[in-house]
Amino acid sequence: MPSVFHGRIRIGLVSLLLGLAAFSAAQMRERVWARYEAEMQDPVEDPPDAGRRGEFRIGRLRYRSPLDGRRFGGYARWGIDANKGDRLFIGILRRLTRIDVEPIETIIDVDSDEIFETPFLLAISVGDWVLSPSQAKRIGEYLRRGGFLMVDDFHSSAEWATFMESLERVFPDVNVVDIPNNDPIFHVLYDVKEIVQIPSISFWYGTGGGTSERGRDSATPTVRAVSDRDGRVLVVMTHNSDFGDAFEREGDSREYFERFAGAGYAFGVNTLLYSMTH
Repeated sequence: MPSVFHGRIRIGLVSLLLGLAAFSAAQMRERVWARYEAEMQDPVEDPPDAGRRGEFRIGRLRYRSPLDGRRFGGYARWGIDANKGDRLFIGILRRLTRIDVEPIETIIDVDSDEIFETPFLLAISVGDWVLSPSQAKRIGEYLRRGGFLMVDDFHSSAEWATFMESLERVFPDVNVVDIPNNDPIFHVLYDVKEIVQIPSISFWYGTGGGTSERGRDSATPTVRAVSDRDGRVLVVMTHNSDFGDAFEREGDSREYFERFAGAGYAFGVNTLLYSMTH
């Protein structure tokens, strides 16, 4: 007759095996960018095909800011709209174009040479980013080799000045120009006839429909560019507007989505296609 001791051993072994199975399942379910999720505003579950390699990838630049973790719920400035906004933008690309884009974004640390493997980078809320000399050099080399950077969601003359201070480390002789409405970037796939000022959803609802997040100092949305000597656009900047929220808020508010998402997606898709074709 089996002893109570032997029965307890069997129960213990079964419990151990069940625990290991649960741990293994949890490890298998761990999200690809779990290590950065504390720095993200809106982390979401990975899609089932998260590991699939594609012919094109979207990069999210992980830069440094003195405001990291001090405001906005503790997440970092680079992580605003991440990674929900990136995933929804990728979904739009997969539905509306034939680009074989990878199903999730690639987070590129500003200190990593992995930047050279990603042709299209998003940098969000760069109004207080700080680039060291080595980081600026790496970004400059990335852009000169053919990379493309889109920056979004920064507002006011003060944030513009801070952004430019670091950009001038990337290009000491930088020349920033406003992109005219007849430029191909506005008409690659969709005809974008005006620059729509897109506010964050919280600002829009909190102000009863306001769009200028810094009052008079951010009243005019602009789309600007930095080009090389041959005229190739290297950097596109959407200033005084928050295209990232237009990407991120699909499903959060029908009213907000119907008002702003079309303009945000149209320009975002145009910009990405432009980066691939010009």
